[in-house]
Amino acid sequence: MKTTCTLSRLGFLVALAWGLAPAAHGAVFVQCPGDSNQDAVIDNPALHPNAKCMHLSGGDGFVTMADGYLQYIFGFSDLTGVLPEQAMSEGMLAANFPAPTIALKQGQQFYLSLTNAGMAIRPDLFDPHTVHFHGFPQAAPVFDGMPEGSIGINMGATITYYYNLIEPGTFMYHCHMEATEHMQMGMLGSLYVDPIQNRTGIGGSLAAPDLSTVAAKEGGAGPYGYVYNDGDGSTAFDVEIPIQLGSFDPAFHDASYTVQPLPFAEMKDKYPMMNGRGYPDTVNSASLPPPIDPETGESANGGKVSQPVSSRVTATAGQKILLRLSNLSVTNFYTVTALGLPMKVVGTGAHILRGPDGTDTYYDTSSVTLGGGEAADVIVDTGGAAPGTYFLYTTNLNYLSNNTEDYGGMMTEIVIN
Repeated sequence: MKTTCTLSRLGFLVALAWGLAPAAHGAVFVQCPGDSNQDAVIDNPALHPNAKCMHLSGGDGFVTMADGYLQYIFGFSDLTGVLPEQAMSEGMLAANFPAPTIALKQGQQFYLSLTNAGMAIRPDLFDPHTVHFHGFPQAAPVFDGMPEGSIGINMGATITYYYNLIEPGTFMYHCHMEATEHMQMGMLGSLYVDPIQNRTGIGGSLAAPDLSTVAAKEGGAGPYGYVYNDGDGSTAFDVEIPIQLGSFDPAFHDASYTVQPLPFAEMKDKYPMMNGRGYPDTVNSASLPPPIDPETGESANGGKVSQPVSSRVTATAGQKILLRLSNLSVTNFYTVTALGLPMKVVGTGAHILRGPDGTDTYYDTSSVTLGGGEAADVIVDTGGAAPGTYFLYTTNLNYLSNNTEDYGGMMTEIVIN
C-alpha cells in the first residue's frame, strides 16, 4: 500500500509538471555591464574599465580541408556586436574552426554569453552546448561548463558565464557537453590572459605605471608584451601567435553528417591541423574562402567564412616570437619543432616555470610535446637566425599529410625578415 501511494503521488507530480506547469521558453539574452541593447558591446568603456564582454554562438557548419575535402563540423562563432533579434540567423551555419580566439587581461571581469543556434544540417539533434574555460582557477561550478555540475544551453537559449581573471597564461576553451563528440567535431578555441606587467612595466604598480618600460602592447615603449609577471623581463616578446594543434577523423564527421552511428572506438584522425588548417593553407594570411559544396557548386553554409585564422608567423631578425601552443586533440599527443630556431619554454599549463624560491626553471629545447588539454608558452629568439623561411611542424611524420595527400598537415612557416 505504501508503494502504491508513493507511485500515485509521483504520477500526480509528473502529470502536474507536464500538464499544468508553465512551458519553458528559450531566449537570446546577453548580460554585459553598460550594454544598453544586448549586443555585448559596452556603450561607454570608461565607466567599466575592467569589464570585457563577448557573445558566442554554438551550432554547426562546414570547413574545407587542405586537400579540398568538405568537412561537416560543430563549432562556435563570434556574435559580439550582433543584436539579440539577429543572433539566431547570424549564428546558424556559422561554426568556425578553430573557435574565435579569446584574448583577455589579468584583472578584467569577463562576461561571456553563449547562445545555442541549433544544428541547421542536423535538425534532429537537440544537443546542448557549454563553454569550459580549461585550466581556469577556482571556477564556480555553475560557470565551469561541466555538464555534471553546470548548465547545458538548449537551442534558442543563452547563458552568460562570468570570470574574474586572476592569473595570466595560455589557456584554451571547448564545449564539455558530450565532450569527446563535440570536441572531435570542432568546438575548440584558443584563450590567453595577458599579465598585469604589460600595463605596469617591470616592477611597476597599477596606481603609478612606469610608462618608460610598460609593454608596447599597452601603448608604452617596451617590448610588445610579457608572458607572465616575471619581475625581470625574462618573458618579454615582440611577436605573438596562438597556435592550436588539432585533428579530425573524416569518417567520424561524415557519419555525423549522414546520420550514421558514430565510430568512437575506431576514431583515427587523418587531418592534422594548426589553427584549423593543414599545410599549405596554414600559411595563407587571409581568411579561407567560404566552403563550397562540390556536388552543387554552391556555398555550403550561406557564404559565411569558417576558417579565418592563419598560422603564418612573420618577424624581424632579432625579435622574440611567443608561440602560445595548445593541444585540444581528443586522440593524439603531438610534438612540434621549429627547425633551425631555438625554443625556450617559459610556461606550461598557464603557469610560469619558476620554483618556490623564485628560481627560473625555463628550459631550452628543440621540440615540445603536448597531450590533449595541455598548453605551453614557447619563446623563439631570432637573434642569431639568418633571414629566411623556417618551418614549425610536427615530428610525428605521419601527420605531415592531409588524409591521403602527402606534404601537408601540421606545418606552417616562420618568416624572418
